[in-house]
Amino acid sequence: MGNAMITKSKGQILRLILGLVVIHMFLGGVSVKAQVVPPIPRITVGVDPSESPEDVALSLQILVLLTILSLAPAFLVMMTSFTRTVVVLSFVRNALATNQMPPNQVLVGLALLLTFFVMAPTWQVVNETALQPYLRGEITQADALSGAAIPIREFMYRNTREKDLELFVSMAKAPRPATPRDVPTHIMVPAFVISELKTAFQLGFIIFIPFIVIDMIVASILMSMGMLMLPPVMISLPFKILLFVMVDGWHLVVRSLLLSYR
Repeated sequence: MGNAMITKSKGQILRLILGLVVIHMFLGGVSVKAQVVPPIPRITVGVDPSESPEDVALSLQILVLLTILSLAPAFLVMMTSFTRTVVVLSFVRNALATNQMPPNQVLVGLALLLTFFVMAPTWQVVNETALQPYLRGEITQADALSGAAIPIREFMYRNTREKDLELFVSMAKAPRPATPRDVPTHIMVPAFVISELKTAFQLGFIIFIPFIVIDMIVASILMSMGMLMLPPVMISLPFKILLFVMVDGWHLVVRSLLLSYR
């Protein structure tokens, strides 16, 4: 009986010791894990001395390239039909007086799609005469750039007024060009842009006329009925939208834009 009690007490003591050991190991592991802190990266910006002049030239070339890439979309937009297209579509929305309908994203997206359609023949010539020969290694980079500029300059020249070209030629005090290829690019591009704006405003004026007539008729009717406090725009807006839908206005506007480049 006494031996059994001693054996039982020894077993309890062993279980207690094992439990304390397990608890100690668990708490020690938790404390170790709590002490492990993930490293935080440090970001430094500095200027290191270059070992050769070529390193400085390469850095400047990268800086110039990034600057050109950031401005390239603006230059491409100004040298294509995008300017005229987006201005005319904005005139259509203002003439309808629908505020932000269609929204800017839709107008810009439609203008880009129409630009791709109008410029597709020009870009096809650029691809055949400049891009593909350069990719095949038949011409150098300078020859590819000069070859790509020729069809784009021809497109701009066809849609530029002589009056605008004369303005920039005279302001630059450059000699009078004998052929279109003699016109410098820095003169061709601004002349093309203001010509596009003039044509776009002419189309916008024609678009505004029927909607202004509707506004005048509605305002006269409301005035004759004595409804001076009722805004005429509220009454004329449904009629302008109805007229635009009945004549298939978007089809006519897009058709006029495409024909203006032919």
